[in-house]
Amino acid sequence: MTALEKATGDVVLKFEPFVLHVLCQELQDAQLLHSVAVNSGFRNSGITVGRGGKIMMAVRSTHCLEVPLSHKGKLMVSEEYMEFLIDVANRKMEEN
Repeated sequence: MTALEKATGDVVLKFEPFVLHVLCQELQDAQLLHSVAVNSGFRNSGITVGRGGKIMMAVRSTHCLEVPLSHKGKLMVSEEYMEFLIDVANRKMEEN
């Protein structure tokens, strides 16, 4: 909270979810992995095929969090809300 109160610009609490990139030899392999990932709860997963034919499967979690804390140096949250956000972020990390 002390650091937030001293901030002069915008401060954001951001939690990035789990991402696993898997290079696949065949499209069918990527499709199978995609199906397993989505059925396991990793709904932001996807398949990318590059120009050279490289097939990449990305397994992505949906556990994102992005919350503005201050704007132009003005604190926008209370200490109680910060404690709540930290608890939420820590739970997301455990779920990851």
